[in-house]
Amino acid sequence: MNLSVYFKKFFQSSQSSGIILIFCVLVSLLIANSSLSEGFQRFLNQETGTDLFHLTYPVSIWINDGLMAVFFLLVGLEIKREMVEGELSSFRNASLPIFAAIGGMLVPAVIFTVFNHGTGYENGWGIPMATDIAFSLAIISMLGKKVPNSIKIFLAALAIVDDLGAILVIAIFYTEQIHWTYLFLSLGVTGLLFILNFLKVTKIIFYIIPGLFLWYFLHHSGIHATIAGVLLAFSIPTNASHVEISTLEKLEHQLHFPVSFLIMPLFALTNTNITFNSSMIDGLTSTLGLGIIGGLVLGKLIGINLFSFLAIKLKISTLPQNSSWFQMLGVGLLAGIGFTMSIFIALLSFKGQIEIQDEAKFAILIASFLAAVFGYILLNMSSKNNIEED
Repeated sequence: MNLSVYFKKFFQSSQSSGIILIFCVLVSLLIANSSLSEGFQRFLNQETGTDLFHLTYPVSIWINDGLMAVFFLLVGLEIKREMVEGELSSFRNASLPIFAAIGGMLVPAVIFTVFNHGTGYENGWGIPMATDIAFSLAIISMLGKKVPNSIKIFLAALAIVDDLGAILVIAIFYTEQIHWTYLFLSLGVTGLLFILNFLKVTKIIFYIIPGLFLWYFLHHSGIHATIAGVLLAFSIPTNASHVEISTLEKLEHQLHFPVSFLIMPLFALTNTNITFNSSMIDGLTSTLGLGIIGGLVLGKLIGINLFSFLAIKLKISTLPQNSSWFQMLGVGLLAGIGFTMSIFIALLSFKGQIEIQDEAKFAILIASFLAAVFGYILLNMSSKNNIEED
């Protein structure tokens, strides 16, 4: 096999993006704990852009709010396609991720509050509610065909609902000021996008240009701008045909490579640069650390599966096609990868309290690592069980 064929196969593999992501996490942690740390942080804090229209931001903001909006656009496109012609096309299938996400937010918040009531850490209740959609999908993608597609779609839908919930929590409880003019302008652009869809406009450029304005208005409103990607995705026209390629499917195909092999690795590289210190380890056994780890690892697992079980028993929802409760447990664990969104909420929860922020960051890192490892093992075991049963 020549080298070009090898690389082509590597980049076409669903596992390869997850491998690159984990590699970037390790590189970022090494940089953060070496002599390169200060220089790397200066680079991330470097203001870039244009003063015109107030578009000058640090490099890290361009990656987290700008490039990640493109990631959310791709995931939103995949979810919409499944809602129109795939796994989520029936109400009973589409409703399950919503119930699961609600449970996956409420139970972790309750667990954290039980540990931290009256301790001074109460404001961090939102930390374990979040699922890091990029990392959770990267880990499940590494399992390839060992996991049914319906389970991957379920996790993606659950993570999007979870992220929307986290964004609402940030907007209502952790945002100091909402700029209502920009928010109403965002609603206006969203309305325009869906009018274009209604008028059956298929040229993608007519959606991308308003989508850029939507990102700009949302970013200035005080709400996390990545939501623009999801709203734009749901306005892109598609069809229920498996023969005719829709505008949505064309865009989805075009975005897969840059998102998997550029945007997600950059995201990992810039968001895992955590510098370790001794106080972080002490923080693991504090009520703050126990609340975060208990919320993300156990809270997500219990909340997602409990609410899913109730929705299915009440005949509101059904299990994803060709899946099992054993696999649902694995998904519940992977959803406990809180990481960047959890860290973001931790920074908002304890503004100016650097030592507490560091303790929270380390607890989030440990919890996310445990959730990723146990979730991967469980889903990998489930594939072996399925093979034995077959």
